Amino acid sequence: MAHTAMSGSGTTADDGDPLQTAVWRLRSRGCWTDAAALLEPHAGTPAGALQRTALLTERCVYTESGWAEADEALRGAEAIARSDEDRGAAACERGYLAYASTLFGVRDRADEARSAFGRAAALIAPAGRRRALLDFRRGLLAENVADAPQAARAAYRRAHEGAEANGDILLLSFTWRHLAGLALRDGELAEARHGFTESLRIREELGYLIGTAPALAALADTEEEPASTRLRTEAARLVRLLGVPTWLVNHLGAVPPPAPAT
Repeated sequence: MAHTAMSGSGTTADDGDPLQTAVWRLRSRGCWTDAAALLEPHAGTPAGALQRTALLTERCVYTESGWAEADEALRGAEAIARSDEDRGAAACERGYLAYASTLFGVRDRADEARSAFGRAAALIAPAGRRRALLDFRRGLLAENVADAPQAARAAYRRAHEGAEANGDILLLSFTWRHLAGLALRDGELAEARHGFTESLRIREELGYLIGTAPALAALADTEEEPASTRLRTEAARLVRLLGVPTWLVNHLGAVPPPAPAT
């Protein structure tokens, strides 16, 4: 199952803003509901509403649940968007949520995703900070819905270059991962191993725990024994600890922890 990304604003604990630091720490451990609750007082601003929407959409991607709440948050963000940049960012979030719904078989919203990404491309400046994320998500749609690997590779490369230019380190972990996945698909084992290694390194350095298990499992596909088993065992341990991503559970044979009694 393809792993997907959320953007950039407030993605690490190094932003210097106590609120963003708290949001990152919760988000990186899979506590999206708690992170979104911290943003409730800011949900009346375009930036706060968009970030809250992105958190709830990421929860959908990792848990395959919470779709109605994410849609509701998205509608709120769209309603208060004022500038072209804000409207473009909201369209990018709509495209991503529609893509994820299609990918996980919740509802086929592929046409909605294409249309929303098209609107976002018209509104977000080519040199804007949000453009790299949009390029990446259009690559996801091309790879996993349209089955167009060449178009996906071009989009991922644009996203990779944009993430480097903007210093969006977390997004780089996703572009490395997906470019590596296409390389593996083409039989380029060394290139794939390099990309997966870079993705894992970034996620470990940032403390992005929810993304570490998928990175370990992907790298395992390029390694020989006993390294491959060691990486999968560590990925399974993290999935048992966090309970996400749900789509990795069957692949690793890992069982999520039981729900708390209270």
